[in-house]
Amino acid sequence: MTQTVKIGKSSVETTPLGLGTNKVGGHNLFDGLKDEDGFRVVKAALDDGISLLDTAFMYGLGKSEEIIGDVIQDYDRDQFVIASKAAQDPNNNLQPNNNPAFLKQSVDDALLRLETDYIDIFYIHFPDDKTPKAEAVQALVDEKKAGKIKAIGVSNFSLDQIKEANVDDQVDIVEDNYSLVHRQAEQAEFGYLKDHQISFVPYFPLASGLLTGKYTPADASKFKQFSSDQYQTIMDNLEVVKGIAVAHSATVAQAILAWYIKNPDISVVIPGARVADQVHSNAKAMAIDLSDAEYQQIDQLFSQF
Repeated sequence: MTQTVKIGKSSVETTPLGLGTNKVGGHNLFDGLKDEDGFRVVKAALDDGISLLDTAFMYGLGKSEEIIGDVIQDYDRDQFVIASKAAQDPNNNLQPNNNPAFLKQSVDDALLRLETDYIDIFYIHFPDDKTPKAEAVQALVDEKKAGKIKAIGVSNFSLDQIKEANVDDQVDIVEDNYSLVHRQAEQAEFGYLKDHQISFVPYFPLASGLLTGKYTPADASKFKQFSSDQYQTIMDNLEVVKGIAVAHSATVAQAILAWYIKNPDISVVIPGARVADQVHSNAKAMAIDLSDAEYQQIDQLFSQF
């Protein structure tokens, strides 16, 4: 599949399906991770034509970036896109720091760990409560002018914070929590992003596995953020999605990912993976072409969320 998407107003282009790498070296976030699995996950993504690798300092406190840096030495750097993020300050209990000097140092440190000359997309991972957002973004503008990064992003920012960060129209991309069962960003952010040519990337697109179809009504206690009625609705809806998936010889997760890929408000969807087989499975979503009717049916099923 040759479909690509352009990131904001930048020159960066990527496949509409990327790889979230919080389970690649993210030992501080998940139990039982193996670095060798992380290497295989990244390699599987690149081998399957997934061009965006989404990482962050916080994923293993640099370990995820290091693993990616090792793997990419065997690949043509022009053929894939790296997105990384920083804000958590290791010298201040990992509290968010958007100070311009800190962000610039974070870019330099990430370049070393990634063993690359440039990072395609660099995000401010979380806002702090004191740095003016426009000043923080200006630090990344300086890094962009220096050729160290190509596109500027913010993550976990409210709409007001996005507006403040984008006062000079320098923000290319926003990453935030969004899925078919967590759709607040549609009302809160999508209109502004579209008006300002800012791309959107959802994290947790499969809602921590809930939207993969692997859970049953008996698993409701694992998802306490939903009422029992909401959870049952999700289970019922996924049965309908299963029918759509079967028509495409696909899994429920692949059909859900195909919905994000078809969504005009979403630029790239970045499901995570613990092992390479999950990457291979997710990559198949890029070959699924949902009909307009199927897309609308899935959209309506989850409209209450």
